[in-house]
Amino acid sequence: MTMYLRHPWRKPWKSLSLMTLFGLVLTWVISCSPGAPPTARSPEVEFWTMQLQPQFTDYFNELIARFEQENPGVKVKWVDVPWGDMQSKILTAVSAGTAPDVVNLNPDFAAQLAGRNAWMALDDQVPAEARQQYLPKIWQANTLDGKTFGLPWYLTTSIAIYNRDLLNQAGVQQPPANFAELAQVARQVRERTGKYATFVTFVPTDSAEVLQSLIQMGVSLVDDSGKAAFNTPEGRAAFQYWVDLYKEGLLPQEVLTQGHRRAIELYQAGEIAILNSGPQFLKTVETNAPAIAQVSAVAPQITGDTGKTNVAVMNLVVPRSTDVPEAAVKFALFVTNPENQLAFAKAANVLPSTTTSLTDPYFSTAAETPASALDTARAVSARQMQSAEVLLPRMEDIKELQKIIYDQLQAAMLGEKSVDQAVSDAAATWDARL
Repeated sequence: MTMYLRHPWRKPWKSLSLMTLFGLVLTWVISCSPGAPPTARSPEVEFWTMQLQPQFTDYFNELIARFEQENPGVKVKWVDVPWGDMQSKILTAVSAGTAPDVVNLNPDFAAQLAGRNAWMALDDQVPAEARQQYLPKIWQANTLDGKTFGLPWYLTTSIAIYNRDLLNQAGVQQPPANFAELAQVARQVRERTGKYATFVTFVPTDSAEVLQSLIQMGVSLVDDSGKAAFNTPEGRAAFQYWVDLYKEGLLPQEVLTQGHRRAIELYQAGEIAILNSGPQFLKTVETNAPAIAQVSAVAPQITGDTGKTNVAVMNLVVPRSTDVPEAAVKFALFVTNPENQLAFAKAANVLPSTTTSLTDPYFSTAAETPASALDTARAVSARQMQSAEVLLPRMEDIKELQKIIYDQLQAAMLGEKSVDQAVSDAAATWDARL
């Protein structure tokens, strides 16, 4: 459920001072004339990824070697950028006209620059048969104003990792499937064990899980003009849900001050029954808390009445300034084709964004009998992909909207204002910016 876009083996990048960066850099981000002739150079594709070395060095070296063999005369220069540095580095490179030819980003951040015409529009560059290989809803996550700015690559989706022993002690036979059931389970766990059912952060700069939950509960965040659309009965009910859980003592007080990392720590300590996170964290639990790993099982992502399931997407974009556009697009398509996506998904314990890759037995057949929690998690995650989508709207200031909503939720949770006032104030604060 926590679908703040994240790397499969790292923390999600922390929010940088994007407004400052945009103010200083993006005011002239695409100042180069689109009609200027490219500078002649050898056909070398510079490819940036995010902290994939050294774990996947062999994979990418072999991938690049095969591409170069199939495309004589074309060379690929692979540059791996530290996770926390990518946003600032790509902003600086784009503004300075020194951007690479293919870049690994996520749609949220890529869309912010797509609105400033930083990326090559791919609709006329990608053959229809190639486009049809990708999951339709995931492809849509890489579009803005009807134009495609990126190719989908790998995916992660959260599931419910739960402690069977804790739920059994609370008299819970099945993990909750939706938020209404979660509230009931939270009461039983608290009353019968003295522990908590789950941990969901309300720190404005951390996970977008709560923001996504509003959408899963049927709330529209903004309308077509970008104005607040959550000051509605549905919006007030969603605010009330989280406020009630907190005021009833069914969420740890730390949800106001600590991020998703704290949820992992509490789960590993046996202090919460359900961890909403990616399947990759099962390995973390297995390493850090083997006793908890032995009693852990998995279930689908907890959702609302809409039944919507969120997914995080990584993509590849081609800067508009590239002077090897044909080779860049060809390489991006090569990296994200079904065969290579399947290989990377297996290597990195992530999900592919191509339809045929998801039908591979790897995502449905257990490696062990009985199936391990990791095997089950992989199968559950793959099934979710058939309907999963990026729930948050593609908009430049989504993190500012998250901050406004979380700040007002915290005020209501602390009893500083009513839920109605918190919703109204959040909408007014957001609209005042427009």
